[in-house]
Amino acid sequence: MLVLSLSTVAFLGLAQLADASGPPSTHRRTPGGGQTMNLVRSAPNSNVWSTQQWGHWAKTQKSSLEAKYGGAGASDTGVKKKRATGTNYMTNQNGDSSYFGSLAIGTPPVSYNVILDTGSADLWLAGSDCTTGCSGVATFDPSSSSTFRNESSPFSITYGSGQAAGFLSQDVVQMAGFEVQNQIFAVCEQVSGGLLTAPVSGLLGLAFQTIASSRAPPFWETLVTEGAWDEPVMAFQLTRYLNVSGVQTLEPGGSFSMGFANSSLYTGDIDYVNLPVTGSYWVLPITSISVQNQSISPPSGQQAYAAIDTGTTLVGGPSSYIAEIFQQIPGSAPGTGDFESYYTYPCDTDVTVALSFGGRTWSISPADFRLARLTQRECLGAFFEIDSGGSSAPSWIVGDTFLKNVYSVFRYSPASVGFANLSAVALAQSGDASGAVPSATIGSSAARVSATGSMLPKAHRGAGIKIGPRLLYATFVSLLITIAGVQSVLL
Repeated sequence: MLVLSLSTVAFLGLAQLADASGPPSTHRRTPGGGQTMNLVRSAPNSNVWSTQQWGHWAKTQKSSLEAKYGGAGASDTGVKKKRATGTNYMTNQNGDSSYFGSLAIGTPPVSYNVILDTGSADLWLAGSDCTTGCSGVATFDPSSSSTFRNESSPFSITYGSGQAAGFLSQDVVQMAGFEVQNQIFAVCEQVSGGLLTAPVSGLLGLAFQTIASSRAPPFWETLVTEGAWDEPVMAFQLTRYLNVSGVQTLEPGGSFSMGFANSSLYTGDIDYVNLPVTGSYWVLPITSISVQNQSISPPSGQQAYAAIDTGTTLVGGPSSYIAEIFQQIPGSAPGTGDFESYYTYPCDTDVTVALSFGGRTWSISPADFRLARLTQRECLGAFFEIDSGGSSAPSWIVGDTFLKNVYSVFRYSPASVGFANLSAVALAQSGDASGAVPSATIGSSAARVSATGSMLPKAHRGAGIKIGPRLLYATFVSLLITIAGVQSVLL
């Protein structure tokens, strides 16, 4: 997850998420039925951020993202193995600032809320012996699980705002009706302040094994390589509550589908583009950019590479291209102080940016481009400058500012990312004041496999790219927990 989601509204709070193991259902029906989830709703948060608070947040996001991306089959008796599909309903936190799902670990299984991050590849949870950075969050107790095994290997992952450290373990992990019996994950005993905010207990990385700090096969990759999914795909539909009047701290966040693309949530065909580089990030080349229907010179070569990251809120790119984007917006100006590397623009201007990755062109809503209203007339844009420091990390990070506008599909084979137009059903879920936040459920697993993949040698890890778990979220939450919420323009 990249520089951790950066939307434009920031209400403090996290939601318990959908089905941890059994396929859950809220007020919507899922194909093939499912279990019933209790629905909860939180009270609205009315506190407003000042310009200074937004500045501190913006500055932190930039440094975190750059740090994250390196800037300046079982044969065991009784193991069920059949193809299936599953859906995990998500929670939208703080007006599109982040999106969370739930999974369950151990025997008996206990559910935990985790960030769903296509920008990293490790699974980790705060442990019951956590001494720092874990106050108020649900923690994993190894002694409570009869199937827990300590791997006796140290684990640490570093973010721009801090790090998480502990030890590697293995246990049963369940999510959306799937189960991996001996999944490697980290139990963290030390977490930098602000990396976790209740009720989120950890992070689930959804990128490839080669960038995992643990060197272990990710949960999703085990499921797809062991043939547990009907199709080798996972897909996201993210809701929008940014700039919605009366938005609450927790809102329905959309859905994370495993093993299929939910045809009720998109229209037309899915436009797939093959990854130019496989086995690390979900990277696509940006081939065209337009602002207010005016094309700008597209990047080329490695400067065109963009990580498609559900764990990042905003869109970051090289300074020259970000400057050119804002040059198309009359009245825009570079930010100063904490807003350095960001741009402001007149709030009475609706800005539409469109991106192409070699296939169709996809537009970003003006509501998503507006990150925050700093004054009555001055707004903060959701595109900002990042510096990859000449490393092999992607030059662009394309996060939820873009992904809320499409149905996104991440395909294992052939390795590619696809986008499609959102359906009327999906669009109606955004800003729905009657929507209920899903809570976690635990049930029987429709498909069960064992993790048979081996851990990569240390020299191989990262394939030359150092990436940590959803960096941005860590720093974003660290700011949020010092403030109570945001205004209606929120992240």
